[in-house]
Amino acid sequence: MLASAPFVGLGLPIRIDRVILRDMATIFEVEKLALDLPEQERAKLAAHLLDSLPGVLSDEDEGVAEAFRRDAEMDADPTQAITLAQLDSQIQNRRS
Repeated sequence: MLASAPFVGLGLPIRIDRVILRDMATIFEVEKLALDLPEQERAKLAAHLLDSLPGVLSDEDEGVAEAFRRDAEMDADPTQAITLAQLDSQIQNRRS
């Protein structure tokens, strides 16, 4: 089956299996139905969907361990800390 106009430019292969199209249509249909809900119901749905996913960060996550390590470094040597204005200045200088 050839890709139709709505799929052009999405990086999809020219030939698309019917199952993929059927699954994608289902996702698009669900999204359209969800977007048609009143704001409060969309918020409830979003919360339920997010609650259904596994946590992104956990104690085993290396990102959390790194954050704790950096926090301990700052506690050990507060002179390493910089202000937000200093950080903004450094970022601007790197972009220049």
